[in-house]
Amino acid sequence: MPPLYRVLICDDDQDIVNALKIYLADPTYTLLEAHTGQEALAMVAQQEIHLILMDIMMPQLDGISAMVHIRETSNVPVILLTAKGEDNDKVLGLTVGADDYITKPFNPVEVVARVKAQLRRYLHLGTACVHTAQMLVIDGVTLDDKTKRVTADGEAISLTPKEYAILKLLMEHPGEVFAPQEIYRSVWQEAPLGNESTVAVHIRHIREKIEINPAEPRLLKVVWGQGYKIEHECQHASAAIIPTDTPTVLAHDTTPTDTAPVDTTLSTPPILTTPERSHAHES
Repeated sequence: MPPLYRVLICDDDQDIVNALKIYLADPTYTLLEAHTGQEALAMVAQQEIHLILMDIMMPQLDGISAMVHIRETSNVPVILLTAKGEDNDKVLGLTVGADDYITKPFNPVEVVARVKAQLRRYLHLGTACVHTAQMLVIDGVTLDDKTKRVTADGEAISLTPKEYAILKLLMEHPGEVFAPQEIYRSVWQEAPLGNESTVAVHIRHIREKIEINPAEPRLLKVVWGQGYKIEHECQHASAAIIPTDTPTVLAHDTTPTDTAPVDTTLSTPPILTTPERSHAHES
């Protein structure tokens, strides 16, 4: 599987950087490194980063100051790397925007678990947006076009084929407004001929399934007199599948089908043997 997550490790101690790179050796991670706060800021400005491991005590610009600058433009998860006895720095870091902290010396299993937890929260339950050849993730809604699975804020969603096709069309073009005629022509593969109301009914059903409050949708919006759109600007990433650890289901009609287990956990580096559950299913 090609790398999908970009993880930035920032510490002025090369031995610590090397150790963390060993702990986080995983085919889904691209591991980047920086050795000062200034270098970290430069890397965040140059490319999309999905998680940062940031040491507090560094030359030129300390980790907390660097994180404050990052928070001006990004909500990327930041895990502080702290030493024993730096309790005041931990509190300050969490107060100004850190998501978590890890105390040196590191427990490899803890490092992996905390990184996975922050990535999962950021990419699947937060406001991150990832657009790949097979997976779309926008504001907590995940659509896997390879397996036709959909989740919303970690909850499995069952869509009919037409609902799935409409959602996929809109998620592939976030922020772009589609007239009902365009949606009908794309999904039904025929001229609308006055069938635009059919699209409105399907949009309503999709909202009822993916929105917390369908009456006040946060994602699937109507642009009065023009059409519908997904309210988010998506960034492009390398083509890959985003693994999840939440139950998902196939988009399907109402006829039930046999179920089969599917492993959807975030992969764990092979050097660690912590068992993980596989509890997803298809229907």
